[in-house]
Amino acid sequence: MATFKSELSMRILLTGGTGLIGRALCRYWLSQGHELFVWSRRPELVPQLCGPQVRGFAKLSDLDGIELDAVINLAGAPIADRHWTPRRKALLLDSRVHLTEELIHWLGQLKRRPTVLISGSAVGWYGAAQDQPLHETDPVVTNDFASQLCNTWEQAAQPAQALGMRVVFIRTGLVLSPEGGVLKRLLLPFKLGLGARLGSGQQWMPWIHLQDQVRLIDFLLHQPAATGPYNACAPHPVRNSAFTQSLASTLHRPAFLVLPAFALRLGFGEMSDMLLSGQRTLPTRLTEAGFSFDFPELPSALSNLLNSSRNP
Repeated sequence: MATFKSELSMRILLTGGTGLIGRALCRYWLSQGHELFVWSRRPELVPQLCGPQVRGFAKLSDLDGIELDAVINLAGAPIADRHWTPRRKALLLDSRVHLTEELIHWLGQLKRRPTVLISGSAVGWYGAAQDQPLHETDPVVTNDFASQLCNTWEQAAQPAQALGMRVVFIRTGLVLSPEGGVLKRLLLPFKLGLGARLGSGQQWMPWIHLQDQVRLIDFLLHQPAATGPYNACAPHPVRNSAFTQSLASTLHRPAFLVLPAFALRLGFGEMSDMLLSGQRTLPTRLTEAGFSFDFPELPSALSNLLNSSRNP
């Protein structure tokens, strides 16, 4: 990924900085000369995971004397790692909503506030929409748990606007990287020739290359007019069957198996709805703002990611 040294160094606070996207953002922004801070439960791990120049903080109050230019709010427990038990749902909400509320409360107490808050969300905001193309102006289609979670998360960040900050919501699709997320989990079974379509395979999968995810966040950071929601996904979403075949083809493996819908429901419970439904989400506002994707098509994205991982 091409980088450049910024003429104006920024002080940026990240939550979720030790996650997949956060680590990539840190690498990118460090190369541009920005000063980075990460709010984390394990601040001692921040330099190791994010870069030796990145400073970790366990308490927001420890940042009171630092004048920040921007806040990137990505914190949240992984949504697809475990069953959605009542306890897990509470954790998913707490790690996003309550953390964001605490962040907004702290920002409200600052004498000099950052100019922009870029806050996480997901394409699940829309709910299961089947074949309907989804733009940022579209309303919620189905009010399932994932949709409720994303809506509540965005609502928790919205009060930053009343504090005089520019607020941007990143509704992210499936971020592709061999370092983590869905692609890392799929690599082993697909390499073993055990790749499988999920259910009918007709559900849409809005995806994005990690490099483009980082670039679009940086793009929106530097766009003074950018506010509100942006769909963070490539302009060409694919159905699950096409994703399965493309990944198998890139790895030169077959993918003839099918995981039936009933088996997914038995194994994953309510969370299976997220695997069997989907969103045909389009990055309309990003495209209109002039953002250009390095990887708009899935085959080239997978080839880049997997060839790079085999040849570091």
